[in-house]
This record gives sequence, structure tokens and C-alpha cells, in this order.
Amino acid sequence: MKLIKKIRKTGLLMTILGISVISCSDFEEINVNPTAATADQVQVEYFINNSIVSAQQDPHIAERVFVLYWKAAGRMDRINSLPVGYTSDGWSSDYFNYISGWLNHANTAVQIANEKIENGNVQPYTNNLKQVARIWRSYLMSEMSDNFGPIAINGFQGENPDFNSVQEVYYYMLDELDDAVASMDEGVMVPSNVSSLDPAYGYDFELWTAYANSLRMRLAMRLSEVEPGKAKEEFEDAVSSGSFISSLDMNFKVAEKPGWDALTGVMSREWNMQYLSPTLNNLMIGLGGISSEELLEENLHQYIKPENYLGLKLEDHFTTLTTNPTAGFWLDGLPAEIDPRAYEAYIIPGNFDDPQMNRYPSWDLNATGNTVRNLVDDQGNIVREIDAAFTWNAPTIGSWGEKGSKNQVYGWPGAIPRLAHKFRNSTSERIFFGSWESHFLIAEAAIRGWNVPMDGKTAYEEGIRQSMEYWGVSQFATDYISSEEYNLAGTSVNWDHIVEPSDVSMNFVDGYTGTEGSVNYEYPDNHLYMDGTVKNDHLTKVITQKFIAQVPWLPLETWSDHRRLGLPYFETPAVENPLSDMPQLTSSNFTELQWNFFPQRLRYPSNLANNVPEGYQQALNHLGGDDSVFTPLWWAGQN
Repeated sequence: MKLIKKIRKTGLLMTILGISVISCSDFEEINVNPTAATADQVQVEYFINNSIVSAQQDPHIAERVFVLYWKAAGRMDRINSLPVGYTSDGWSSDYFNYISGWLNHANTAVQIANEKIENGNVQPYTNNLKQVARIWRSYLMSEMSDNFGPIAINGFQGENPDFNSVQEVYYYMLDELDDAVASMDEGVMVPSNVSSLDPAYGYDFELWTAYANSLRMRLAMRLSEVEPGKAKEEFEDAVSSGSFISSLDMNFKVAEKPGWDALTGVMSREWNMQYLSPTLNNLMIGLGGISSEELLEENLHQYIKPENYLGLKLEDHFTTLTTNPTAGFWLDGLPAEIDPRAYEAYIIPGNFDDPQMNRYPSWDLNATGNTVRNLVDDQGNIVREIDAAFTWNAPTIGSWGEKGSKNQVYGWPGAIPRLAHKFRNSTSERIFFGSWESHFLIAEAAIRGWNVPMDGKTAYEEGIRQSMEYWGVSQFATDYISSEEYNLAGTSVNWDHIVEPSDVSMNFVDGYTGTEGSVNYEYPDNHLYMDGTVKNDHLTKVITQKFIAQVPWLPLETWSDHRRLGLPYFETPAVENPLSDMPQLTSSNFTELQWNFFPQRLRYPSNLANNVPEGYQQALNHLGGDDSVFTPLWWAGQN
């Protein structure tokens, strides 16, 4: 049969690419419940369901990609992988394999819909399902391209593929989204047995249209630094209809569930610590001017430190060879002021009364239950005991050298704030696009002078309010939005407050002698943005808030924003010892941020070069550089 031949041909392509993907001719594995692979029984919705569900990432690939790659590069965790130049060919091969399969199913859905339409074997909703498949395929292509770079647009449609440039991929996705929206009939209804196969929107086509427009806005903004004219044209067209993800109930999200399958939580592996990152910590401390006293129960107030206090100075045990502005210090308490979302997302060490305290790994409760650790000398003698209970720290990644070997605290699970339990136990909903992002995109577009439906300030503040609503801290939004207090990176919240920060005097205690002292705190210079001269303009505010709002679901987006803009401020990894995968970052140049101090992409898996050498060479020609972690993508800001 013609249809079955097409599907089998698609499966064959995966073999051509050197990727082992489930053959689409094995309908018992791919479809929900068909018993025979006839053209009448193969349904579009089965393949869409398989693609969306599979892309939630089962625990095997989620740990490798979502956690060890994206959360590391997007600075939502402190992991020595991509941020220090390290990739694993095994991890990357697995991911290339998996996402090729997800794209295979999305393309098959389009192929089946086309054949049904051609043969007149259609339901009233068949055309709309085709548009949904095209929208979802565009997302998957963006995910794959934003990781690797050039990919094959026709690589999953039964052809021996040519690789396309990132520019070609983006133009294709933008055209697809535009045409899919134009071809959608939002008034069509689907029966319950079909709607149940859409885990995101239940085939509410108005919501799919809104998602398509929001996704188009995201992808258009990705081109803002390399092709601002094209970015403006696409963005304005996408937002002009007024149909985009504008409220929390419109979020594109898929429910997780416990177990071990594609719907198991992406952050559920117990041996992953899910630490608070120093990048996020620097953005949240002080931001918004909301006091920890307002945020915490009275029994915790005794641990709150004064506003101008840096902590214990312990430079013999804490790295100083990093641009983290609090390097060398350990905060022996809680910050005076912090973003209200901080204590909701990450749990204070030692606060075992908090029901969101995550105790993974469950087979070693001592790891999180013991908050007392030591600093030792070269002979192993205790120099200082540190009780990390009710403290708030996020030590820098990188190489700590001898300081790290004498420090039992900085990597201990019970000593560092970790992600709340509700994000670890597979009972949340994984968000692919949140309403706050639409508003922050509109705010950025307004800053750029594009024609958008609201001014930048209105969009920015609405994005903050919706993020705070998601976190259940809306009661602080008004005061937060009006605050002129700076975070540790020198950025405030108030849209109208664009005064640049000045150095301030901060107090500390010598952690070895107990002597009190003071130091001139210098807000860090971000040399990737405006030559390091600007810390508190409108765009920095927008991207700072966008970063915080995306926690913990969208680290790929925070990584992409940093690659595009150099925002928000990312500190360099520690270089007490040289970093073998990042030799360009040294102890003599780390203070001057450079683009190649930060990862830009994933290397292609080795089996691509071995099995499809011509396609691999095409990809490298389009990439315009080596198959390196540090070769920028076409849309990156450094281009």
C-alpha cells in the first residue's frame, strides 16, 4: 500500500543516517491501539501523540539533555559539563537519535494527513491535525537546530537528506508557522477519543493557533541580532492578530507522571542534585527589595543577615578565580532581601519542616540531612567547621583546585539550596511555553521600536505579574515592580529606574580569625553586552526577569538568550586549575568576559560523520567553523 511504503521509507531514512529509530511500519509500537496497518486505520492523531509524548524525554535522555546539557548551559544548575566545554559523544548521539524519532513521527503525521486529504478519506478535523503536526514539527526543528546548528529540513521525510543552514531552517520554520495558522479552522471540534490524544491542548485549535504565534514570536526574536529586519517583519506579523499565549491557562504544558517512561519528570533522577546556580543566585539576591522577613516564617528570622553583609571571608578554601562577584565568601545565614520566587523554587538547607524539601537520593538521607561540614588544611586537620543549615549559597562551577580538595562544603547536597520537591517527583507539568515569555518578548520588541500591541513597560510588568502568579507570590508583585534595589549583578526591577549602580561598601567577617571588615563591592562588568558599561537598562531588566520566570522548565531558552545577547550576566567558571576542555579561559584573562568562555552548541554525534560523511561535511560548511562547542550559531550575538 502507498501509505505503508511511505512510512517504511521514513523509517529507512533513520538507518541511512546511522540512527536506530523504531520503524514506523511497526504499528503496534507506534499507534495507540490499531491491530492492522491499513491506510484507514493509521490515524494522524496517533503519530502526533507519539511525537509530543516522546519529546517529554524519558529519564534516560532527560538526564543527559535537559539536566546535564541544558540546565548546565542555561545556568539553572551548577554542573561542570557544557559550561566548562565538556560534551559526551554518547549523550549527544542519544539525543540526536531521540529527536530524530520525534521528528519522524511528526513528519509521518503530516504525510498521513496529506494522503487522507488527497484520497478524500478525511474527518472534519483532519486538516487541522495536519496544521498541528506542522506547528509541533517546527518546535522540534527549532530544538534540534538550537542545539546542533545546521540540520536537514527534509531529513525525516523519506529522502536522503541535504543539510540546511541555520538560516534556511529558521526561514522554513517561520514560513511553516505562518501558513499553519492561516490554514487552521479554529471552529472545528474533535471527538473525545481524539482530543484525549493531545496531551497539551486536547485539540483546542484556538490554543494551538496561539502557541504557533507565540512560537513564531520566539523564533523571530532569535534573529534580532543577525537579521533585525526579518525579525521585525516576522514578529509584527505573528503578534498582530492578538492570538498568542497571553495568560497562564494558555501555557503549553504536559503533565508528568511517576514511573519510567516519556512522561516521567525530566528532573526526577535522584542522583542529580538540582542545585541553585550562582548565576540565578546573583540575579535574585536583593532584586525587588522584598525582605526575607516578609517571605519566611518568624522562626527563620534569626538567620537573616543585614543587607550590606557579604558573609564569611574564606579565601583559602573558596575560589577567587572567577567573575562571580561574591567569590571567596560564604554567606553564613539568609540574605536580607531576595526575589520572592527564590524560596519557592529552592529550599533552604536544613529547613526540614518545609514540605518541599527534597531528600534525594532517598537511599542516602545523610547527604541532605547532614548540614555540618569542614574546611581542612593540607594535612586534613579541621580549620573551621561550617553548619550550612539556614544559609544561602551557590558556589561557582569550574575547577577549584587545592581549595576544592580542602573544602567539604561547597559541593555537599545538604549545604546548598536545591530545587523544590514538586519538580522532582513527576507530579508537575512540564512547560514548553509560558505566558510570561510572550510578554517579555513583546517588551523586548517594544524596546527595539517594533509595532506591538502594548508598550514595553506594560508588557514587562505583566510578564512579572504572571510569573509571580505561577509561583503563588502575587501579593508581592506591586512592591516588587516598583523597587529600585539592585541585585548582585547591578540590575533593579523598576522599569523607569535606569540609574546605573555604583560600588558599595559591604561588611564581612574573616572566617578564620573572626575579625570584622569591609570591602568595596564592585558590580560585575558584562563585557558581552554594551562593552560592560550597562547593567540596568531596559533590555537587561527584561532578560533578567525572563530568565527568572523560565526557571526551572526552559533552560534551553535561557541558554539561547545568552548566546543571542550575552544577557543576563553569566559568571565565568573557576580556573584554580586549567580547564582541559576550555583552554582559552585562564587565570590571567578570566576577568574579561569573552564569547568563547561560554558554550554555543553541541557537537554532532560521531556516527553522523562516520555514516553520512557528505551530509556531515555539508553541515560543517553551513556552520562556518569547526564542529566545536564554541562555534557560534548563525543567529548568535557574536556574529
